[in-house]
Amino acid sequence: MLKIKHVPEQLSDVIAVPIIFTVLFTYLFGGAMAGSPHRYLQFLLPGTLVMAVLLATMYTGVNLNADMDKGVYDRFRTLPMWRPAPIVGALLGDALRYLLASVLVVGLGLALGFRPHGGAGGIVLGMALVIGFASALSWVFCWLGLLLRSANAIMSLAMVVLFPLTLASNTFVDPHTMPGWLRAVVDANPVTHLVTATRAAMAGSITAGQVAGVLLTALAMIAVFAPLTLGAYRRKN
Repeated sequence: MLKIKHVPEQLSDVIAVPIIFTVLFTYLFGGAMAGSPHRYLQFLLPGTLVMAVLLATMYTGVNLNADMDKGVYDRFRTLPMWRPAPIVGALLGDALRYLLASVLVVGLGLALGFRPHGGAGGIVLGMALVIGFASALSWVFCWLGLLLRSANAIMSLAMVVLFPLTLASNTFVDPHTMPGWLRAVVDANPVTHLVTATRAAMAGSITAGQVAGVLLTALAMIAVFAPLTLGAYRRKN
């Protein structure tokens, strides 16, 4: 958080990207997809919320890799602290970045005419699911930040992973309009289940099974990549 205070331009990804995605996709695709931007926004906004926040997770690894090169973590090693604290602290700080991105998407959506039937409670639940999933996904990029040799390599790999995950989902269109083989891929995509749960939360129709599915996926990512990340961190130091 102090790094953001001293270098506020680090927030450009969680400020500019959500605004651009929400406005651009609403007015670019709205007429063709749903007959009007306003009608399409009711379907689109939970998807752009997921996409904007998940794309921001790559910078967890990018920032970690840059700090390792600067020797910041060598200094941390000499301090009397819990060894994983720098990693866990970075992840908790990034959760606030995801919250900022979520608030911007929802606030802009409300200003453009988004009206969730689930009310404020549905919005909060949807945002919580997205932030929780993104925080779990951040462990993946922390691990990559410790393994790869440059920030550019992390960003390149992240784009290869994140764009197919977010685009090959139900973010922009109903999967029933897709060919059978692509629909099978979309149905198996964990981002699809996250978008579905977020959309249902904001519509006031979410089920316990949808919440459980998102949480189990997030916990599975943490269970796999948290030990890998901490192990790589110990070996690197």
